[in-house]
Amino acid sequence: MNSQVPRGVLAPLALAQFICSFAGSNMNVMINDISEDLNTTVQGIQIVITIFLLVMAAFMIPGGKLTEKFGRKRCFVVGLLLYGVGALLSAISPGLGVLILGNSLLEGIGTALLIPPVYILTTLLYPDLTSRARAFGTISALGGVGAAAGPLIGGLITSSLSWRMAFVFQTLVIAVILVLSRKVPDPLPADPTKPFDVVGAVLSALGLILLVTGIMATDNNAWLAVALIVAGVAVLWLFFRSVRTKERAGQEPLLSMRVFASRTANLGLITQNAQWLILMGTSFVVSAYLQVVRGYNAIETGIIFTGATVGLLLASLGAERFATRRAQRTLIVAGFAITVAGVAILLTEVAVSDRAVAFEPGLLLIGFGLGAMLTPSVNIVQSAFSDDLQGEISGLSRSVSNLGSTLGTAVAGTILVAGIAATPERAYGLAMAVLAVIGVVGMVVALLLPRVNAGVVEVR
Repeated sequence: MNSQVPRGVLAPLALAQFICSFAGSNMNVMINDISEDLNTTVQGIQIVITIFLLVMAAFMIPGGKLTEKFGRKRCFVVGLLLYGVGALLSAISPGLGVLILGNSLLEGIGTALLIPPVYILTTLLYPDLTSRARAFGTISALGGVGAAAGPLIGGLITSSLSWRMAFVFQTLVIAVILVLSRKVPDPLPADPTKPFDVVGAVLSALGLILLVTGIMATDNNAWLAVALIVAGVAVLWLFFRSVRTKERAGQEPLLSMRVFASRTANLGLITQNAQWLILMGTSFVVSAYLQVVRGYNAIETGIIFTGATVGLLLASLGAERFATRRAQRTLIVAGFAITVAGVAILLTEVAVSDRAVAFEPGLLLIGFGLGAMLTPSVNIVQSAFSDDLQGEISGLSRSVSNLGSTLGTAVAGTILVAGIAATPERAYGLAMAVLAVIGVVGMVVALLLPRVNAGVVEVR
């Protein structure tokens, strides 16, 4: 750790990423419990999870921009408070509507406020690439472990206590982070005079919401889905047109077009999107299949997911050693190759065996592959820009990653839910095949990254 950085700074930042990632996946093992308790369906729970991920993605860019106006530390704390209130409200929710308000909206908005500061503060507090890579490694590792271990921790809490106590657990972790965050400094002063592009914020959020809602509507009404997707694309086009207009007029837009000037960063953003799409898509599809089709309870489902958690932990433990021996491009390409192999094994093994252990080899490889490439993808993007663009690129980076999580649950989840009652095996196979294709696309994109990254020359 950089000697100039106060001790204990990294802990609250990494824990914040952990709990937000945990929130995105732990509900997957509670599908049966929550749907029975709140008198809803699997699709109802999918909607709650997807809206949560979508709200994060839609408001992450505005959240990153607000850090410049109000300060990174202040946005971090306000985000934690909103998240905690949302978790408590979710714990006492009497129906699906209140659960959506607490979990999907309040926790989602809170996350969008607190996550950009995590990455901005890390970039500012750790100026040299070595210490920054180590810090990002810790944060990304805890984020990946949170997503992968979410089913196990959520399953343990749900089976031994109640699904509601999983939200109480989140509240307690938020309280710990708030206490620890007192040691976190803000290297740059807030600028209250900084303009905020309200029109851009509305257009960017609305465009993403329409786009993902359209994807989720495909199994119910194809024409409505097409209309929503087209509308979403149109609104996003208006957003980028608004950005160009403001920049030409000398005004400050929500997102500067300069963040798209780096080809390396653009490719890195695509790999981030694909990684989280696969992680969250796999988590939802496998969890729903285990509970609805195989009849496993929450704890049994969570235990099966230990394979992914172990894989992520092993990759995280070796992250620093990997980074000193291989270029970031190599790690990302290898990560996608291992992940695709894991999805393929998950498909074939599960098809020929009805034993729970058949899921483990595939989940282990998926966890290891994703764990190996999460950190280099983040470091490539964040390190491509100067301090004055950290608020914008951090918001964009987290938005792209969370959009991947949203699409994973929306796309793969919709394919599964559409056929889980009539043809469960076929629906499961098709959903996992789509995730494998995404993995191949991610690997192809990663091959386009430069061979030299962060001073590390690729070893052939």
